[in-house]
Amino acid sequence: MVARWLHISSRILLSGRSIFPARLSGARRLRDAIVLGYQLQRAPGRDVGIPEWYSLSEKEIGVRPAPASRRINGSAESSFEDFEILHGDMQGLTDTMAFLTSLSGLVGNDPRIPEKQSRERTAASVLFDLEEDIYVARAPGRLDVMGGIADYSGSLVLQMPIREACHVAIQRSDPVKQKLWKHTQARQLANGAVPILQIVSFGSELSNRAPTFDMDLSDFMDGDKPISYEKAKEYFSQDPSQKWAAYVAGTVLVLMTELGVQFTDSMSILVSSSVPEGKGVSSSASVEVATMSAIAAVYGLNIAPRDLAILCQKVENHIVGAPCGVMDQMTSACGEANKLLAMVCQPAEVKELVSIPTHIRFWGLDSGIRHSVGGTDYGSVRVGTYMGRKMIKCAASDLISQSFPSAPTQSCDASEEYEKYGVDLLKSEASLQYLCNLPPHRYEAAYARDIPEFITGDEFKEKYGDHNDAVTVIDPKRSYSVKAPTRHPIYENFRVEAFKALLTAAKTDEQLSALGELMYQCHYSYNACGLGSDGTDRLVNLVQEIQHRKTTSQHEGPSLFGAKITGGGSGGSVCVIGKNSLKSSEEIFEIQKRYKAATGYLPIVFEGSSPGAGKFGYLKIRWRSA
Repeated sequence: MVARWLHISSRILLSGRSIFPARLSGARRLRDAIVLGYQLQRAPGRDVGIPEWYSLSEKEIGVRPAPASRRINGSAESSFEDFEILHGDMQGLTDTMAFLTSLSGLVGNDPRIPEKQSRERTAASVLFDLEEDIYVARAPGRLDVMGGIADYSGSLVLQMPIREACHVAIQRSDPVKQKLWKHTQARQLANGAVPILQIVSFGSELSNRAPTFDMDLSDFMDGDKPISYEKAKEYFSQDPSQKWAAYVAGTVLVLMTELGVQFTDSMSILVSSSVPEGKGVSSSASVEVATMSAIAAVYGLNIAPRDLAILCQKVENHIVGAPCGVMDQMTSACGEANKLLAMVCQPAEVKELVSIPTHIRFWGLDSGIRHSVGGTDYGSVRVGTYMGRKMIKCAASDLISQSFPSAPTQSCDASEEYEKYGVDLLKSEASLQYLCNLPPHRYEAAYARDIPEFITGDEFKEKYGDHNDAVTVIDPKRSYSVKAPTRHPIYENFRVEAFKALLTAAKTDEQLSALGELMYQCHYSYNACGLGSDGTDRLVNLVQEIQHRKTTSQHEGPSLFGAKITGGGSGGSVCVIGKNSLKSSEEIFEIQKRYKAATGYLPIVFEGSSPGAGKFGYLKIRWRSA
């Protein structure tokens, strides 16, 4: 073990010049090697803490923060003296401590903060009243282990909350007492003291969006009723640089519309997320869930995590305009660290939390290709899926009319019993609500041959009318793929059920091979739908190559067993399954190197887990100096 760790350490030191940014010195690479040694000491199923000096040095040079699930000891937590925690527990999460540290830094000038972040820090420094309480919520991103786009067809999905998370701090104020930016002060002078929503987003300038957003909450009202979601979508689309605010402010409108909440006070919100955007790990869901959790906390709203997730999906579907399923928000809200959330998306029923076996490990590898569920491919595949469901329902109705023109008699004859069974089966399929309730054998036996590969919007509407999906619109002139998008969720639900059952099988290479094969099948089914990408294919091919290459030892088998594209596809990240071993860590490192050599991009590795928003709860804090 020691010899192998030293070997890996030497590789990090020797290859640092080609893999890591030029700013990382030899000493820094040595620190990385030592920390990898800490990680490799990890016992199955638990994490080993990284030295505090390492995470502090990361913050000083401005690279990715220490993983959320790295625990800090009690003395470190108790030494945090800038805030008094009136409610909640940081649960030893270093990213939460880092967020509170960033809040503390707002009251002074921190020379370590890059100049390019000064605009958002300047706005944030006058966002909160130091004499009033602040509420903090946290929601992680997610790694799609199995299920993916089959969620909106009612599939079982298996999702893991990742270490990276979004933190949201919120303060509720009387409109007269709220600290305002200069331009909002001018608006108040003209219109009087009205409730105002002010938002600052950290990291915004790295994503080419405005760092601030503000609005009068009365903009969400049309007379004595909330404005429609369609009007809200238009409202946030007026300025592309501020469109991001829909994810945050949209939670307010959804609470007004769905729960009748009245917001008579002003709100100041600070958003800070370590979940990278466009990587297919649900950065948007983590923002929505963290924001709504913070609002619920400051207003004393008792919203169950499941219900909160469904409300957040409405933000993304109707206000942002992204036709996603609900699994992202559910994982962010209801997930638990080191467990897979097993959920049947009909619409959002949590079956159980499945502990990840101690000999199995999952990684996410980012392809560097930006993913968006608002993209054309994702939306057109969803349209094709709902078209296929409508065709199946119509075909089942036709079969009933053709095969059973009259009601069966009351005779006990076996053929008539079968006939009655056939009528009931077809009736259930004629009223099919979720495609995933149709077993693969029934799809192949009765419907597969009649589903076309493609159909234009005009042809479909002429023959079938509407596709009955509230969040997508058929383009009459577009040709839609139908067969592959219809087949995918039917078979994916079966694959996920098999995957979940296999997780409890005997701990053998055969078990891992079977799990990996199910992931490979999912990956190529995405490709058949048109949701693949060169980058994700390259990563999956690298996993396959390493898995199947010959070894010098007859007793040393593979450590990586499968991989698949995740989430909405068309880029983003792949999920990899392997043994929880030193060799698998070496091979993930090798994939990073080889992908960078081929593409010039060093993949981000998502590893480890952290609690969902429901498990975290919220913090209520107050500056001690106040």
